Amino acid sequence: MLIKSIFTNSSGILVSRVLGFFRDILMASVLGANIYSDIFFIAFKVPNLFRRIFAEGAFTQAFIPAYARSKQKIRFSSIIFLQFLAFILVLSLVVTLFSHVITKVIAIGFDEATVSLAAPLVAINFYYLPLIFVVTFMAALLQYKNHFATTAFSTALLNLALIGALLLSKNMDKYTMTYYLSYGVLVGGLLQLLVHTIALKRKNLLKIFHFKQLKKSSTNKFYQNFINATIGSSTSHVSAFLDTWLASFLIAGNISYLYYANRIFQLPLALFAIATSIALFPMIAKAIKNNNEERALHLMRKSFLILLGILSVATFVGIFFDTLIIELLFQRGEFTEQDSKNTALILTMYLIGLLPFGLSKIFSLWLYSNNKQYIAAKISMKSLLWNIIFSLLFILPFEAAGLAFASTLSGFILFYLTIKEFGFKRFYFLIKA
Repeated sequence: MLIKSIFTNSSGILVSRVLGFFRDILMASVLGANIYSDIFFIAFKVPNLFRRIFAEGAFTQAFIPAYARSKQKIRFSSIIFLQFLAFILVLSLVVTLFSHVITKVIAIGFDEATVSLAAPLVAINFYYLPLIFVVTFMAALLQYKNHFATTAFSTALLNLALIGALLLSKNMDKYTMTYYLSYGVLVGGLLQLLVHTIALKRKNLLKIFHFKQLKKSSTNKFYQNFINATIGSSTSHVSAFLDTWLASFLIAGNISYLYYANRIFQLPLALFAIATSIALFPMIAKAIKNNNEERALHLMRKSFLILLGILSVATFVGIFFDTLIIELLFQRGEFTEQDSKNTALILTMYLIGLLPFGLSKIFSLWLYSNNKQYIAAKISMKSLLWNIIFSLLFILPFEAAGLAFASTLSGFILFYLTIKEFGFKRFYFLIKA
């Protein structure tokens, strides 16, 4: 079951990432690495950050254990869904009204003219967040039923929508093209919502609107775990966002270099580490709930050994062929040879941290399954604090490459602290068994 679930997730992620790289190749060729690509990436960064935290971490890590323990599953899921959706819709309206201010905050290094260009795009892209929350909520219900295919393959729809937007606007001016891309993000979200609705209907899970209130303590515990899980699962994503924020102080193009390098770094991380953790988490949560620690540890050991081997190979290949990879994927049209060299160096800095970031996901599942979200959050905050310190130290001498390396160093700290909480003795016997 574990191997089959991992393969299903990996296959879906692979399809999505292949389309994503085709999208990025097309985008690099048409837009290049300049102010227009920078403002679109800034606009898409915030909702995409929330998507990664929601879909690959916090919501699922808090929801599935609570849902598994709930004796009133339909009522519990309904009230959580309605409360979250209401909050996110209000937040989206606030971002629309104050998009200029929000843009200044997330790209503080932009001048006033650039902020004015980016602000409308920020407002449009943010409406992807309520769409992707509904998708994530539906995905969590499907994961609990050990159905992973719909969620794994649906991300490809976002990339298809963006590819369609690029093709439709390829002969237009670059700023108009960023608008097409922004509306393409929303179309992709709607398509993801559609396929998940169909999947829930087939699984007879489309019973989420139930308005009888639960006891207050039922949701209070969930929200406490959710807040802690949000902090605990967000380190790598907040690190990437921090890189973009600081890179806005550097010359134009650096945000794009970081984006393209991080896209390649995220491929093995998503294809193997995230796919494994998505498949593994419901199984570990159920084993812990049934007081079957032996099975939970067996599943973790199996996953750890698989990831250790695959991510080690991916790290070596990526670092050895960094420049070739960038040249093959992006060096055409507006994307120059110098752009490739700059991006390749940043890619290497990210890839050094692939193993610690990837393996941390496995061991953090133990904490979440044992309702230790608060401890996971503390670990994540310590790692993030070190990332900020390293970023400030390295940005001046090494620019964007220094930001990427700072993120990598924080990944090693995250891995060490996670293993420490898991237990060094337990870890030793786990890998030795």
